[in-house]
Amino acid sequence: MFDAVLAVHVRGAFLCAKHAVPQMNNGGLIIITSSVTGDPGVYGYITAKHAQVGLMRVLAKELAGRNIRVNTVHPGPVDNSFQLNVEQKLGALIGRDGTQFFNEIIPLHRHVRAEEVARSVLFLASDAASFTTGCLLMVDGGMSI
Repeated sequence: MFDAVLAVHVRGAFLCAKHAVPQMNNGGLIIITSSVTGDPGVYGYITAKHAQVGLMRVLAKELAGRNIRVNTVHPGPVDNSFQLNVEQKLGALIGRDGTQFFNEIIPLHRHVRAEEVARSVLFLASDAASFTTGCLLMVDGGMSI
């Protein structure tokens, strides 16, 4: 399982960059979708998400000469059916409502909406972030602080 998770999250991001960069114009942009990390016992996922940050930092330095910006976006729990399924399984394990559990550990006390993540990605892709590279943009309601 550990190897499979790294293959998807790390090798997948690496291969996308490897094959996309030669086709990119100078002044392009790469945004890697990462995550909030830190839950005990989730070794593969946490390791993979940290590795994505390392990959982003290397790419940001290597591609800066071509004015290609590279950043990561780190959403917290998203208000969607995938996350609800995770929370239902968690709830069964911990004996309480999984969604309420997450909302209690998120300082803004709610899940991020998909459109909020999209706006954050749009910001990184916009001229407003034209001097932003090597950035970890946390979209997690304060969960990572």
